[in-house]
Amino acid sequence: MAITVGIDVGGTFTDLILMDDARGEVRLAKVPTTLDNQAFGVLAALAKTAVPLNAVDSIVHGTTTTTNAVLERKVARVGMITTRGFRDVLELGRRTRPKPYGLKGSFNPVVTREFRLEVDERMDSAGNVITPLNRDQVIAAASQLREMGAESLLIHFLHSYINPAHELEALELAREVWHNRYITAGHQVISEFREFERGTAGAVNAAVQPILDRYIDRLQGELSKEGFRNDLLVMQGNGGTVSSRSVSRVAVNTVMSGPASGVMAAAHAGRLAGLPNLITYDMGGTSTDVALIENGLPKVSSELELEYGMPIHVPMVDVHTVGAGGGSIARVNAGGILQVGPESAGAHPGPICYGRGGDELTITDANLLLGRLDPAKLLAVDNPVKLSTVAHLMEEKVGRALGLDATAAAAAILRIGNNNMASAIRLVSLSRGYDPRDFALFGFGGAGPLHATALARELGIPKVLIPVRPGLTNALGCLVADVRHDLVRTFNKPLAALADADIAHCLDSQNAEGRAIIDRDGIPVHDISVLHTADMQFQGQSHLLTVDLLRDDASVEALHRAFAVAYWNRFEVELSELRPVLVTLTTTVIGKRTAPPLSHLRQAQPASTLAGAEVDRRQVWFEGSGWLDTPVYRRERLPDVEVTGPAIIEQLDSTVVLEPANRARLDTSGNLIIEI
Repeated sequence: MAITVGIDVGGTFTDLILMDDARGEVRLAKVPTTLDNQAFGVLAALAKTAVPLNAVDSIVHGTTTTTNAVLERKVARVGMITTRGFRDVLELGRRTRPKPYGLKGSFNPVVTREFRLEVDERMDSAGNVITPLNRDQVIAAASQLREMGAESLLIHFLHSYINPAHELEALELAREVWHNRYITAGHQVISEFREFERGTAGAVNAAVQPILDRYIDRLQGELSKEGFRNDLLVMQGNGGTVSSRSVSRVAVNTVMSGPASGVMAAAHAGRLAGLPNLITYDMGGTSTDVALIENGLPKVSSELELEYGMPIHVPMVDVHTVGAGGGSIARVNAGGILQVGPESAGAHPGPICYGRGGDELTITDANLLLGRLDPAKLLAVDNPVKLSTVAHLMEEKVGRALGLDATAAAAAILRIGNNNMASAIRLVSLSRGYDPRDFALFGFGGAGPLHATALARELGIPKVLIPVRPGLTNALGCLVADVRHDLVRTFNKPLAALADADIAHCLDSQNAEGRAIIDRDGIPVHDISVLHTADMQFQGQSHLLTVDLLRDDASVEALHRAFAVAYWNRFEVELSELRPVLVTLTTTVIGKRTAPPLSHLRQAQPASTLAGAEVDRRQVWFEGSGWLDTPVYRRERLPDVEVTGPAIIEQLDSTVVLEPANRARLDTSGNLIIEI
């Protein structure tokens, strides 16, 4: 029995869920995010629970500190020491352009050219030494970069993935003269054969390491001062957690940890609901994140590109983001075409209906006009705007140019917004060989449940799962996330050149290393599970396919079979005359933490009949049906009976829309299961 806390920091709000297992109590908090220093928002959320920190056993924290730092380029100044002749690898990149058409656009590498210094050393692609490391040059380069004002140091040598001896030697030499502990060796971040990708991941790690380290140190110190006795746990982009003691060593792993926590919550809720195959759909105010979960496990990718020219090839939950959120701006462009997003009104000034001076129509304004939202129950509204005012602006700014009245214009905005989000779902499903009809849609975020049933209808998805607290799902993900470490080793050899013993030795050593890390961090886990995957390609190809591998059948022949099946499932073609290549082997070691029961979150007071849960009736517009008289229910008052659409189900943090003929029922955990 324990008191556990999950805290997720978003762009607008910091969300907290505290669960007391012994008493079966839940406390929720939602406070404004303090962008200058996220720690203040975290401490404010903890203070709202009124639970002393010396009584709290575990705090798991999802932070956007590193993501924001990279996207806004508010990072530490990095110096790089690299192989002579290769200082410009980070800037040359791949044969791509910021914009596909036209000679426009710019690219700024994480490490500027004057901070990239070269030394004499060279390995060949087999790991043999061609030129010994010049130790004096390493010391001189590190000293020069320190004097130039570099705060963090990256050591990035050619072919260190196959033989890291020179990088390790340079690491020890640099420590003698460097003024802090922020030194990154590229092979320790990712052991990948591509120099640009490995160097970029190392540079991003070096750039955010001091920022994350100071933030976590400050927050851990404040928590300890208030009586918290244990290490803070921090969410990673792969959906796992790691101790605050070691998180800064590979700080790049926390990039994209925000979307990952929601996906982990979805996987947990789906397993409990008997729906292990899910497409997650998180719609917030600015963007929508979608991901795919198969057999209860989120898909993880090592090919994320955070922005142009910034590939971060560390294992992360494979989340696709589109610029479609509640605040996405709708306007008629110069060609007379209605466009929705990707620009957003944000939280300030926000949609017109927020009354903060916003004058651009948004998806939220369209939902309001169509009766899906109650004007009296909008959160964070400063000066209420009359519905007639929003309708007038809708007709004037959008409808007039398209020959539509306010209702038709609002409906068109929803249709285009839904199309944009449906396209994102197709990218993580159909384009990768998955049929959406074999999955359920997990709708969450503040705006996700408003659109989930329409998207499911569009894509032929038979079921929708709306969690107990859609607007706090990312904080729940922090609570249910396990401890996770991904160990990667590069082979980049044809299968014919490998022996079964090579594969077995690699997997066993990775397994042992992952278990040792969990033991060293001292995080309580009740079980450890191990997964193995391989990234493969045909010789001469550049794209990779990931295949699952069982340790009991870890052989060259098993890899050959698994790759052939994966290639057929993706492309429906056999290329038996080409030689498959094993690029990397990855072992994922997962320490299972005890997850609190979701039923605690319900805080329900069910009425005896469905009529007892009804709080209002209003006209709501539905595609294909027009305006319908629609009952409005409070979710916490719903009894254990079936609800048939059309209906609106309201709760504090979200609103659920049931289209005509949809059927919804609560499961034992309080999730809303909707049949489309």
